[in-house]
Amino acid sequence: MELLLEILFYISGFVIVWAMIGYPISIKIIGKIYKNRTLEKKYSHQPTVTVMVVAHNEEKVILDKLNNIIELDYPRDKIEFLIASDNSTDTTNEIVRKFISGHKEYNIKLYEVRARKGKTNAQNEAQKTVTTEYLVMTDANSIMDKKSVRELMAAFISDDIAYVSGRLSIVNQDISDVSNAEASYWDSDLAIREIEGRMQTITAGNGALYACRTTDYHDFDPIECHDSAMPPLYAIQGKRAIANHDAVAYEKAGEVVEDEFGRKVRMNRVILRHILPDLRILNVFKYKWFSYFYFGHRTCRYLLWIAHLIVFISSAVLATESWFYTAAFIGQILFYALALIKGLTKVDNKYLTLIYYYCVTVIAQWVGVYNILTGRAKPFWEKAESTR
Repeated sequence: MELLLEILFYISGFVIVWAMIGYPISIKIIGKIYKNRTLEKKYSHQPTVTVMVVAHNEEKVILDKLNNIIELDYPRDKIEFLIASDNSTDTTNEIVRKFISGHKEYNIKLYEVRARKGKTNAQNEAQKTVTTEYLVMTDANSIMDKKSVRELMAAFISDDIAYVSGRLSIVNQDISDVSNAEASYWDSDLAIREIEGRMQTITAGNGALYACRTTDYHDFDPIECHDSAMPPLYAIQGKRAIANHDAVAYEKAGEVVEDEFGRKVRMNRVILRHILPDLRILNVFKYKWFSYFYFGHRTCRYLLWIAHLIVFISSAVLATESWFYTAAFIGQILFYALALIKGLTKVDNKYLTLIYYYCVTVIAQWVGVYNILTGRAKPFWEKAESTR
């Protein structure tokens, strides 16, 4: 029994350390070794494009979004706009119809989803009406840089590139500790994705701004989200998903912990499925860098919820056997106590904020797993008001 606990302790400890420290460091080293690999672009590549905006009860932001997309710097005869309204019950549809009637010089269409089944289902339904060569997808509360579509299309330089993700820029990171912690995490993750894309393929995308060929679009299960489902699918197909961070979308992060926690719970609604979505990923001889990227960037992170529990329990049981396990157990108690202090006192300390934010992320994974096991995981959710 003691040997089993020790094995579980070290395996789980490795998962935590590799996910949060080891893999990010290794990626930076790989990026420096292969620094000559750069993102190639071809700005003469200007195919026909449909910009799809999925909206559910977005009356607060949809007008700003509509004004934003018609100002995109892309040939007007090659760009169309499609608003996929996921059974909106507020004035979203009315605002869109009025905008269309007042801007007939633009090719704007409204697709109304009759039964609310979530963002992915809305995309699946609306995509069937698309006739352009490429599809750019963006969120209703994301403001796109004028050159974002041009940048996305410029990155499709070869047939094996099936997906290009843009860069999400957090505009309110200085508003609160929560938004600042999310921005810090996101900036770190973007640096990793940039290297992954240069080397071979990214492991996850960005729902605020991304593009794919219309012929490469896949009807995903509505419980899935494109961010986490598209890149692995294309990698398994022998294609590439890359990041062009010169294509930018601006968005607010959650400013209160309830909003950010809820968002993370929703992100984890299929966490068990994504720990290892396809056994073929393990074939490093065939999938090369992608196998390494997915294990470090996704599998290990998706296992943090159970890894932390195992390390805590095993170190508690083994504490009387060695000073090392005693120290590990006490260290964890102190770590969680610091997060609790931050949560209860709201003290302004960036280190406490990072610890607190990390613990909130792990707890959100646990809630996501609970929702899956109890059948409560749903393909749709209520938006975070502080991000609007």
